[in-house]
Amino acid sequence: MILTPEVGPAATRGLCTDCGVSRMTNAKACGHACQFIAPDYPGLEARVHGRARGAGDELFFGPFQAMYRAEMVAPRDGAQWTGITTALGARLLEQGAVQAVLTMVPDAEDRWRPRPALITEAADMAQARGMRMGYAPLLALLEDAQAQGLTRLAVIGIPCQIYALRCLEAELGFERLYVIGTPCSDNTSTENFHQFLGLLDEDPGSITYLEFRADYKVELRFADGRQRLIPFLSLPISDLPSDFFPLTCRTCVDYTNVLADITVGYMGGEGQQWLLVRNDQGAEMLAGLGDAIRLSAPGSAGKRAGAVKGFVANTERAAGGLPLRRMPRWLRPLVSWLQPRLGPRGLEFARARLEMKAAETILHLRRAAPAKMKNMVPQHVWDIAAPYGLTPTADERPSSSGQKYPGGD
Repeated sequence: MILTPEVGPAATRGLCTDCGVSRMTNAKACGHACQFIAPDYPGLEARVHGRARGAGDELFFGPFQAMYRAEMVAPRDGAQWTGITTALGARLLEQGAVQAVLTMVPDAEDRWRPRPALITEAADMAQARGMRMGYAPLLALLEDAQAQGLTRLAVIGIPCQIYALRCLEAELGFERLYVIGTPCSDNTSTENFHQFLGLLDEDPGSITYLEFRADYKVELRFADGRQRLIPFLSLPISDLPSDFFPLTCRTCVDYTNVLADITVGYMGGEGQQWLLVRNDQGAEMLAGLGDAIRLSAPGSAGKRAGAVKGFVANTERAAGGLPLRRMPRWLRPLVSWLQPRLGPRGLEFARARLEMKAAETILHLRRAAPAKMKNMVPQHVWDIAAPYGLTPTADERPSSSGQKYPGGD
């Protein structure tokens, strides 16, 4: 069964991705649950995982026990990749570990628009496969779950949703809560996304699949079975309005969903999915898939520094809008050929994206909301951005002792 109850209106907020908290009975909970006010990642990491992040790759990706390239042995029809995320939810339901999975399904009127849903049957997890683009108040359905007497729940969400969920976890009082996270690669409104599709193809209504791949190409699939690959450098980014991505997504401090029990994404997967087991509960979920999933060690190749420096310079020149993509047309095919061969790949690609995101956060907040810097930018973001000359001024240093990591400044 798939339940998609209506939720109340969103409260008016400043920086907000409509995670759903403002639509709950106690809308004021946003004050202590929002990632965009005064996040405490060290404190929440310690509570959820037993420790805050360490050095090395944990500085970039957050605490983890194990990291893999992964794919389902038998890929699921309709999956964005091979179906790992929905398979995890289905297995929890099959095992009786949870009574429902809170996740997104496509809106009946628009397959790209996400709609929050409670799924109670494993077979129905197939309806949650695929990518959606847009904002959806996922967490508002937590109250519906409580009203139905559910005590064991799994939640599949993006970082800003999972941060708020972890802040509210104790007061929600679920007997068991499994959290499956997907990394975020920036979000926008569904309406803006349709505009983007219209720039990619003359028949955008026939596009059924879009994915940013780790080989520096965007893959499109169409209703008639066609497929197109578009190099990143050929995307019409410069044709989009400067506010295509909201300030929230340009200042996100948690790309990798560090507060999930298990994170499933693409950045470090080199054509497969990238899976981070963060704690014992995440390990339990992965073990539940048994031999239905194929695991291997993640790879890493290339060097990221040049690409990140170029991104930082481009973002500074963009004056608050999207990074410019003004490379001469004659040069684009050559660079597009070189990128997947010489550019950062695997974990180095993931590190590059985290450094870019850290720099983007700092530059955009300095321009648009400098007073928020000391509360909104955690120490790990400054640490990641430091090699590129981005360091906090006295007024920008994290103000809370909870922002500090062991061994940090």
